[in-house]
Amino acid sequence: MPARTTSRIVISTYSSVHALPRKAWDTLYADPRRSNIILSHAEKALTKPVGDKPPAQTEYWITCSTFDSPTAETIDFIISCTNNSIDSYPIFIYSTRHSSQLDEEFLHPRLLSLIEPLRSAAGVSRVFSVFAPDPVTQMFTDLWGDLTGVDFVREPYYHAIFSICTRDTHIDRSMTIHPSLRYDIRPAVESDIPNVAELCLGFARGSAPFFLTKDGAMKEAKLLVQNKQVWVHQISRDGELAELASIVCTTRPSSTVTAITKVYTNPRWRKLGCAERLVRRVCKHLLKTKESVVLYVAHDNKAAANVYHRVGFIGLDGTDCSAEGVESWLEIGFDRNVVKLGHW
Repeated sequence: MPARTTSRIVISTYSSVHALPRKAWDTLYADPRRSNIILSHAEKALTKPVGDKPPAQTEYWITCSTFDSPTAETIDFIISCTNNSIDSYPIFIYSTRHSSQLDEEFLHPRLLSLIEPLRSAAGVSRVFSVFAPDPVTQMFTDLWGDLTGVDFVREPYYHAIFSICTRDTHIDRSMTIHPSLRYDIRPAVESDIPNVAELCLGFARGSAPFFLTKDGAMKEAKLLVQNKQVWVHQISRDGELAELASIVCTTRPSSTVTAITKVYTNPRWRKLGCAERLVRRVCKHLLKTKESVVLYVAHDNKAAANVYHRVGFIGLDGTDCSAEGVESWLEIGFDRNVVKLGHW
């Protein structure tokens, strides 16, 4: 009889992206759309000199691997604990298995093994929320609470569908507009910053608990415009000054994938197709150089999901697109009396 083999779970913590092993990079690149939330920042961090740490906090990457033999390694999870230009990101967890393939027998021993290394590296106050595929987040929050004693916030911060648009699925079509209206779609410029800030502020009002002050919105708008991450839909009625009706921001670019976020329309200009027109144009532009554009859309935001579906994002009409990577992600926060809230 062949010898019975026992799988071994191994957790590795890295305080620099430069230390990530080739196996981890290969794992991220094997599914660059689903891993985008971690891969994009890892690629960006790789351009920084070795030893160049963020001024306030050290960033960490943690891998969870299964060894079926001393040389047969499979990476199951990659965790990132990183920062952005404004504050700290949530803890992101990428699973190499799709949600549909995650059960308690697989999840429990691996997430249980991850909890203590994350606490040791990042500290309890740094873990203000976790964002991952639904079953990962649900089990992680229970295990984290058991270890640290920190309770989780009962109302999820964000519950969204991860969706994808490619050159093959993108729907390029013209939309009619009232003859008295004029519009222009373009990258934002410096003179747009005050108006972009107003729209960022409006977007944040619906993004609890990650609210912005007016000063914070201005800071965010400046960074987004300076980094060429914002596109605007400018609109005007005959005889009136032009206004910014909608914005969309590009984010998390990697070699083959870019995400879009902060799609927001001024209430004064809603129901005129501005967001759809803008997202369609931006996706068309991005797909000239990227293979995919990805986004998250809240389960309870049916209007936005319909817009993205009409642009060509898949799995938003009830169609099962799990084989293409579409799945539900969940962000749950922890007791804000204990943690330091970040922003994203």
